[in-house]
Amino acid sequence: MSRLQHLLKLMCSVLILAELIRGNNDDMEVLIELKKFLQAHNQINRGAYDGWLESEASPCNWQGVGCDADGRVSSLDLSSSRIFGPIFGNFSSLTGLDRLDLSANSITGELPDDLNRCVGLKQLNLSHNLICGALNISSLTSLKTLDVSQNRFEGGISMSFPATCDKLTTLNISSNNLRGSITGLFDNCSSLRYVDLSLNRFAGQVSQGMDGLVQFNAAENDLTGNISLSMFPEGCKLQFLDLSGNHLFGNLPNSIANCSGLTYLSLWGNGFDGKIPPGIGTIPGLEKLILGSNNFSREMPLELMNCTALNYLDISGNNFGGEVQGLFGKLTSLTNLKLHSNKYTDGIVSSGILRLPKLTMLDLSLNWFTGELPTEVSSMKSIKYLVLAQNNFYGEIPPAYGQLVQLQVLDLSYNNLSGGVPADIGNLSSLLVLMLAGNQLSGEIPREIGNCTSLLWLNLAGNKLSGQIPPEIAGIGSNPTPTFVRNQKDAVQLEIGTKKCLSVMRWIPIGYPGFNYVDSEMSLKDCRDLEDRILKGYGIVTPPYVQPCIILGYVRFSRNLLSGHIPPMISAMRNFHLLLLDDNLLSGVLPSEICQMPLVALNVSRNVISGVIPFEIGRMILLETLDLSFNNFSSGLPPSLNQLFKLNKFNVSYNPLLSGNVPSTGQLSTFDEQSFLGDPILSLRFADYGPHSESNEDELSSEGTEDHPAKEETMVSVIAFIVFFFATIVIREYHNLMYVYLGYKTQMCQYEDLWRYVTLELCNQVKKLRK
Repeated sequence: MSRLQHLLKLMCSVLILAELIRGNNDDMEVLIELKKFLQAHNQINRGAYDGWLESEASPCNWQGVGCDADGRVSSLDLSSSRIFGPIFGNFSSLTGLDRLDLSANSITGELPDDLNRCVGLKQLNLSHNLICGALNISSLTSLKTLDVSQNRFEGGISMSFPATCDKLTTLNISSNNLRGSITGLFDNCSSLRYVDLSLNRFAGQVSQGMDGLVQFNAAENDLTGNISLSMFPEGCKLQFLDLSGNHLFGNLPNSIANCSGLTYLSLWGNGFDGKIPPGIGTIPGLEKLILGSNNFSREMPLELMNCTALNYLDISGNNFGGEVQGLFGKLTSLTNLKLHSNKYTDGIVSSGILRLPKLTMLDLSLNWFTGELPTEVSSMKSIKYLVLAQNNFYGEIPPAYGQLVQLQVLDLSYNNLSGGVPADIGNLSSLLVLMLAGNQLSGEIPREIGNCTSLLWLNLAGNKLSGQIPPEIAGIGSNPTPTFVRNQKDAVQLEIGTKKCLSVMRWIPIGYPGFNYVDSEMSLKDCRDLEDRILKGYGIVTPPYVQPCIILGYVRFSRNLLSGHIPPMISAMRNFHLLLLDDNLLSGVLPSEICQMPLVALNVSRNVISGVIPFEIGRMILLETLDLSFNNFSSGLPPSLNQLFKLNKFNVSYNPLLSGNVPSTGQLSTFDEQSFLGDPILSLRFADYGPHSESNEDELSSEGTEDHPAKEETMVSVIAFIVFFFATIVIREYHNLMYVYLGYKTQMCQYEDLWRYVTLELCNQVKKLRK
């Protein structure tokens, strides 16, 4: 009997082993099929799957493949594998698969029905792809973790949500186009701990069913209604709550105090009103409190002083008037304080906020402050980001601001500041962003600014700055690496603004390459990502993405009184991609050295620059915008400009001495006559003036004028208008000299209108002559 039992056990073992071997071979065949599928859709730039060796006995050693104790494939990680195209349609044949990660690729199309048959899956990550259509995973009842964030899923989730979500602990479906009501959606999901629904179009009210949640993020949806007391029951486990960017209203219940483990609370961009509940002050570990863009009353609960861990406070956009509340100056743990977009008129010094010992970021922009800039900021030894823009400050910029050696962002734009740019700015070697646009600053740009070796975003537009551009300007932004390295080591995302990118919208030259996509509708996350990239040195990616250009820095001196030559030394500014010098009094020639800068935009319009357009500009292959209009360029258009295949904005209008022909082929032929207005001796083959074939031109050149008295009369008119034209140049130069000498603005526009009239009339006379 024992022998029979032994034989039966042996036979069972053989059968089990055979089944395992067969199962293992089946898994390997599926993976080989997957490999060929991916290779067929990705001819180049393949991921690690390309190195799977079919000659091996088992796939368990293949990169990204994990096996269980029996040798069956249990996990498959193809994240960041540069996969493009549709998703593989036979994952269900891997019957032991419980973890699938396809994140951070470029997978397109809809989810195949096969994925819904992978009933053993416990972890599914499809995030950061381009998958569209419905999110149908209703059969995956064993899921514990689901992440499909940053895709293009659309429609509702009530039917696609797992029928039984008892096991689901983590759900991230953010950044899609999903909709429907979330009311009662999670009532049966007793195991849920982490939920992220942000950046979708969900509606409904925030209701019960979240008693066990540790994290809940429903930012930037269409949620409505008020927050009930029962939202925060006794024993509330919430540590992270973000309801920003919705349509919630009413009072915030004091029961928020029941969430004693809360570290992050954001209610930004809703319609909450009434008093800020004092219960917030009983949450000892609260680190970030974001209550901006609501209608809270200005009375601050004294209990906030008990939040000894509070380092980030945003209470902007609540229409607070009068003086800055003194409570803020007592929150000594603060590192970031945002009070922008209110109606404060005073109290910057008296509130004590300038004495906060750990403050690294202070934003008081978009208020009603007046008077001189406070010199007391010189005592803020930790300050890195100081934003006082769009107020009514007047007087000079205190030299003491040059003592803030940690400063990385200084934004004083759009005030009524006068005097010069202090030379002490040159002490700020960590300065990345300097915004002084829209003031009444005068005098010369200090040579010391060249010592700002981290400075990459410089905007001095719309002032009365005069004199020459100092050659030392070539030193700015020459070595930002130490500052970027320090910021990159900061694991926390650096934040300056909030939704609508208020700070960045002031900084950027709207309409120029790299910044075209930035608008007021950017999400809060987009703004944070953009600011983070700027401050950590990752730059801004400008399309086409096949050959992307990383925008690091720009210089904008537009609408000033700068004169003299553009210094050839600017060729050393290799970290700058936009050079905007329009609407000044710059003269001389455009230096050919400028081609050594990796520019995507060059604007020197409305100056008095003369000479030929440098042939070398044709080597600036990244150039997308080139504006040379309203100058005195002469000779013809360099043929090399036709090599600028990325060029999509081109303007040489009102350069009356430009001659020759506009090419009928190549890049320049893609621009219409609006790019060449007021250039009377420049032939436009494609324009409304009619085609000029070579035979017609030969006829014109061979005809005399002795039998054409009308042409002689027209020629006299042309000569008269040329004299008149150059007279206007003298008038304009005289006016500009007086402008600089007297130091006040007169009606420049009337001279520009005269300039435009003369050049257009000259055009008409030349056309008559050619006829």
